[in-house]
Amino acid sequence: MEHIAVPAWVALAYLFAGVCFILALRGLSSPATSQRGNRMGMLGMALAVGTTLLLRAPVPEGSFLPQPTPDDLVILLQILAAIGLGAAIGWVIARRIAMTDMPQLVAAFHSLVGLAAVLVGWAAYLNPEAFGILGADGQINPVSRLEAGLGIAIGAITFSGSVIAFLKLAGKMSGAPILLPLRHVINLGTLIAILGLTGYFMTDQSLWVIATVTALAFIIGFLLIIPIGGADMPVVVSMLNSYSGWAAAAMGFTLHNTAMIITGALVGSSGAILSYIMCRAMNRGFISVIAGGFGAEAGAIGEAKEQRPWKRGSAEDAAYMLGEAEKVIIIPGYGMAVSQAQHALREMADLLKAKGVEVKYAIHPVAGRMPGHMNVLLAEANVPYDEVFELEDINSEFATADVAFIIGANDVVNPAAKTDKSSPIYGMPVFDVDKAKQVFFIKRSMGGVGYAGVDNDVFYMDQTLMLLADAKKMVEDINKGLAH
Repeated sequence: MEHIAVPAWVALAYLFAGVCFILALRGLSSPATSQRGNRMGMLGMALAVGTTLLLRAPVPEGSFLPQPTPDDLVILLQILAAIGLGAAIGWVIARRIAMTDMPQLVAAFHSLVGLAAVLVGWAAYLNPEAFGILGADGQINPVSRLEAGLGIAIGAITFSGSVIAFLKLAGKMSGAPILLPLRHVINLGTLIAILGLTGYFMTDQSLWVIATVTALAFIIGFLLIIPIGGADMPVVVSMLNSYSGWAAAAMGFTLHNTAMIITGALVGSSGAILSYIMCRAMNRGFISVIAGGFGAEAGAIGEAKEQRPWKRGSAEDAAYMLGEAEKVIIIPGYGMAVSQAQHALREMADLLKAKGVEVKYAIHPVAGRMPGHMNVLLAEANVPYDEVFELEDINSEFATADVAFIIGANDVVNPAAKTDKSSPIYGMPVFDVDKAKQVFFIKRSMGGVGYAGVDNDVFYMDQTLMLLADAKKMVEDINKGLAH
């Protein structure tokens, strides 16, 4: 099938859209500029979609404006109806979704990107003429077969892996690693089979080949994610984001769409870089992340230990000691997100600063359920950005802190990561809260353990007072004590 030359204005429009996407990523790198980054991303996507729709309509010679045929108008209306339906669903979800459910929502959206790549790849296989990938011999071009095969494989892995991540994050599936016997052998064999069949697809476009690639890719996505424990889930979300980008880029080649290639490559590369940065911060191997089952090498999920003596504190105790402190470091976690305590926490910090207390926030790379989860919540509560510090920048300051105030965090302060080689979180850098003079630990009850499922020695330290209550209610009670 003969390809129609792409007009120069289309190339320029796609280039401008790509620049918008790059500026969007730059803006999203900081909470202070995230809103501007979102707007740039929306502008780029609107431009890319609009250009793609206009590109379908033929442009008569000597004219700049497209002249759509009646058939083109019908197809355009169908596309706009689909976009409108998707936009309406997205609007409703965005308005109703709670911040605590944001990680599983991201995982669910990743799965849709992967599924879309699979469907586009199969559409190209079943109707190659419509995609302009049919050769003179009546067969699909070998290069197009490779592009479609890779897009289908990556998309299927993204879909099934994201579904498992969604189930784990939503609590519909255990957050503990599920370790299958010989899982590395099975995973490696399946990946080799997918790559081999994708290469063979270039020489034989039989249905069984592409169907087998699709099925194996769905299976390996499932197998790659189930061995990963809850403490490592933020890296999984980042990794699946990268996979979805590469799937979109592969489909961009099949569709001959420059904007889709650029967008997919940006998402894929940025997600991979973020995964690498997080792996380094967590002392994990990047290659083991790609292979699956990272963080689960040390054995099965830890069991909660037998209860030991611990000390219970009250809001009055905390308010008095916090008010007398010179330096307080706050460590937020998923429990803060669940109770929506970020606004009360910022009020507490304001009250302490009014008393001359130095207040800082310590954010772990995997705090919460997705990258940047705690940063978003604190930004929502208008916490000053210069008071928020990453682990490597603040960990040395716990030795000079009067109070380490832990609100809803667990695994990120668990010393088992440094001492217990049998722990599923062993090797993950954690905050040195044991060096603080006083530790306040807010959690709902002593019966629960963190997302990784292991007990925490910090509960039983001499300088620790357990504040057992809903995080928001406890902080509000502390604020009442500080205000008097």
